[in-house]
Amino acid sequence: MSRLIVPLIFGIVGTAILVSLGNWQVRRMAEKEAFLAAIDARIGDVPVAVPIDPNPKVDRFLAATATGTFTADELHFLVSVKKVGAGYRIVSVFETEGGRRIMVDRGFVSIPDKNAPRFIGPATVSGNLHWPDERDSYTPENDVAGNIWFAREVPIMAKALGTEPILLIAREVSENDPRVTPLPLDSSGIPNGHLEYVVTWYGLAIVWVAMTLYYLRQKSNRMRKTKKA
Repeated sequence: MSRLIVPLIFGIVGTAILVSLGNWQVRRMAEKEAFLAAIDARIGDVPVAVPIDPNPKVDRFLAATATGTFTADELHFLVSVKKVGAGYRIVSVFETEGGRRIMVDRGFVSIPDKNAPRFIGPATVSGNLHWPDERDSYTPENDVAGNIWFAREVPIMAKALGTEPILLIAREVSENDPRVTPLPLDSSGIPNGHLEYVVTWYGLAIVWVAMTLYYLRQKSNRMRKTKKA
């Protein structure tokens, strides 16, 4: 029996570690779901005026509204929309009634409509403030000359358009080109893969238990045969 103690302890310790990792992911999943619920609640709040000096961390997802005028200055961001295909996000300069210049993500247009004339003039926009984090090591460099951009980086966009570093993602626009489909902000783009990790760690724990029991049984059978011999 002493020969079985070490593998038994090894099996128990390994199982305990894997189960604890699974339990930790369960807690992380609950925290992430609560976080996403809070984001959804904030996104759906009653819109307020765009703050004078918004904080990218504190005011991210803030429901906001502005009244002013769309100008002809805009940037085009290459995107793909499910069940629709490739196209462009249109980010336009918006001059508010108070004399501020901010950016409004008006929404999606198909590739043929990239350079089509769009509505320019007075409008009221309601949506959410956002500072997207879309660039990684695989993101191509922006084609500034061709006005084909690949990542919405607020400071760079603001410098290119001569605006404040403020991006309002439109949810509702009082006056908008019918070819532009708003892509309102929601929490679906925020990854939540904790369930996969929960299944993985608990699955590994089950496999570990099964392997331990199998090894102990085989070891025990060999010991009995050796003893009889």
